[in-house]
Amino acid sequence: MDILKTVLTIIFVIDCIALAAIILLQEGKSAGLGTISGAADTYWGHNKGRSMEGTLVKVTRIVAALFIILAVVLNLGVFN
Repeated sequence: MDILKTVLTIIFVIDCIALAAIILLQEGKSAGLGTISGAADTYWGHNKGRSMEGTLVKVTRIVAALFIILAVVLNLGVFN
């Protein structure tokens, strides 16, 4: 069980670093102030899911879910 705890802890640390890096790569919500004037109907507004921003949002959700799952598993007390 100690080996499994060590492996999960290493994956958790890598996940933490990846989550921080991915969040820092994303643009702030204030960068989209052009939507007030109706600029959201551009090519990038329609294809946001295929752009780099959309990909970062999807990857953030996956990494955050992995973070929560690993945090719960490591704190269950099974490995003590």
